[in-house]
Amino acid sequence: MWMEHRLLALVVCVVLGGGLTAAAVGASRSDGTRAAPSSGGPEPSDYVDIRDVPVGPAAPAATAGAGSPGSVVVACGRNEERHYNEDNVVVSPGLRSGAHHTHAYVGNLSTNALSVEATLAAAATSCTGGDRSTYYWPVLRRPERPGILPHETSAGHGNSGEILPEASVRVEYRGNPVAEVVPMPPFLHAMTGDAVARTAADQSNVRARWGCSGSPERSTTRYPRCPEGDRLTRTLVFPSCWNGLDTTSPGHRAHLRFPSAAGVCPAGTFPVPELRLSLAYELPAGAPVAVDSFPEQRHSPATDHAMFVNAMTDRQMAALVDCLNSGRHCRT
Repeated sequence: MWMEHRLLALVVCVVLGGGLTAAAVGASRSDGTRAAPSSGGPEPSDYVDIRDVPVGPAAPAATAGAGSPGSVVVACGRNEERHYNEDNVVVSPGLRSGAHHTHAYVGNLSTNALSVEATLAAAATSCTGGDRSTYYWPVLRRPERPGILPHETSAGHGNSGEILPEASVRVEYRGNPVAEVVPMPPFLHAMTGDAVARTAADQSNVRARWGCSGSPERSTTRYPRCPEGDRLTRTLVFPSCWNGLDTTSPGHRAHLRFPSAAGVCPAGTFPVPELRLSLAYELPAGAPVAVDSFPEQRHSPATDHAMFVNAMTDRQMAALVDCLNSGRHCRT
C-alpha cells in the first residue's frame, strides 16, 4: 500500500509539472512573446570581424563611348508603413504564408501572395515618384530580445525575436559597363540569393553581401562584427541579363541571369537595368543578429535573398533606361 501511494504521488507530480510547463509556454505565447529555439542558429562561425574581411575588387567601369554608365535612385522610403507578411508572390504565388518567414517591403503597398498584375498596377506605393514595383526581403531580428508586435510573432518556424527596422533603404538601378540596356518588360519577376544556401549542394546562388557602413570596400557572406557607431549593411544585387521572352520561369532564374564579372551577358540574353537594394541597420557593436529563414537553414547569413516585381509604367521604364544609357545620374 505504501508503494502504491508513492507511485500515485509521483504520477500526480509529473502531470502537474507538465501542466505548469504547458501553462508557462502558453502564457509566453498569449502575451505576444515566443520562446527562442534552443539550437536554431546562427552559429559562431556565421560571424566575422569586418577588419578581417579582405578588400574586394572594384566594380568594372564602362569604357569611353560604350556601356550605360548612368544610375537611377528610386525613393521608396524604408518601410515606415510596416508592410510585413509571410508571403512570397514571386516564389509561391497564391499561397498565404508560403515563405514560412517574414518579409519586409518597400514600393507597392498591396503586395501579398494573392497579388496579380491588375492589383499591383492599381495599388498605392511608398515610392514618391509613383513606381508601383514591389521590392522585398527577409527581415533581420535581434534574437536575444523578445518580439511582441503582431508582425514579430506571426512567422513561427524558429523565426523569433525583435525585428530590426531598416535605418535606410536605397533602391538603385545601374546600367551595364559594356552595352546599353533595354527596358524590363512589365511585371518581370526577379530574385537574387539562395534561401536554402546552407543545405544546398553548392554556393553558386549566394549573392547577398554583408558589411559595415564605415568599411564600404569590404563585404562578406557572413554576419560582420562592426565597430561601435557603424551601421550593419546588406547589399542585394539582382541579375540583369534577360532572355527577351519570359517574365518568369521554373525555378525563377532561367529567364534572368547574371552577367560575367566584366559585365558581358550570356549568349541569348540582353542587358536590362541592374537593380541593387542597399539596406542599413542600427545595431550595437557585438549584438547578435539573425536573418529570417527556413528552420533547417538555421538563420545562416548565406541564405539572404530578395525579390522584385516590375510594376513601372512603360513611360517610367523608358525614362529610367534613357537616364542609364545617357550616363546621367537621376532620382525619382
